[in-house]
Amino acid sequence: MAKVSAEAKDIYSERIRGYKQEIDQVLSREKSILQVIQKNDEGKEYKLLTLAEERINMASYYLLMNQISLSLLGVKNEAFINDARKSCYESIIHLENLVSNRIDVPFSDYEEVHTKLEGFDDRQRFALVKKIGFAIHSVEDDFGDNSKWKWSFVELEGRYATIAKNLMNLKTLVAGLDPRVDGYRERYLYLELVKKWLHSAADRYREKYELSTNRIDDFKTGIAFLNALRRLLMIVGENEPAETVKKKAEVWKAKMDDDEKRMSAAAKKS
Repeated sequence: MAKVSAEAKDIYSERIRGYKQEIDQVLSREKSILQVIQKNDEGKEYKLLTLAEERINMASYYLLMNQISLSLLGVKNEAFINDARKSCYESIIHLENLVSNRIDVPFSDYEEVHTKLEGFDDRQRFALVKKIGFAIHSVEDDFGDNSKWKWSFVELEGRYATIAKNLMNLKTLVAGLDPRVDGYRERYLYLELVKKWLHSAADRYREKYELSTNRIDDFKTGIAFLNALRRLLMIVGENEPAETVKKKAEVWKAKMDDDEKRMSAAAKKS
């Protein structure tokens, strides 16, 4: 690798200075807001939404600084990419604290929070969810195919799929899927995005189980995502796709049970 000149380093430092300052400001605001929530949780829902958005903005700053490093220095800055990964996690954690991290539960279990989010409409929800998904994809792309974080992204994507679903107001969703209702296009695209990510999360956890961990918990999580997808499909009246997903979950469950028995028998022999 060619030696990087002092001039290039100076130009690079100058180019990223503003982004570093913005990151520091985001972290400072986050700390202050969390302290306010701890003392008084009134209105915390919108504060958490703000923190989630700011954390994704922060991830984009880290990714941009890596691109500047590649452009000016010819060096991939893995530390910045990893900071972007962590920031995606923090964004999701803020939303988990808002709408829960439960994969497959009735909407009634977390419906109450949606009554406090009436001012945050479907367009805004879709925009935020889409932004987070784009950031996660960007981080994965910047790490590359052979990254040591390959399997950790299965969890990140799964948690993203969960909050994307849980941020959707399922009580008003069906009526809002009428093309005559304002916001139909965004609402429809939001639903399609959630369906895609739930299915992907299931497949990715199954893949992780088969190719990496061989842990039954990963298989169970994959099945939970299939069940969550089936529940969503039934809510919106997509009964045939729901039945297909149900059969897939049943096949997976049978395979998981067989694997668990085999592992238990092998453990007793050893």
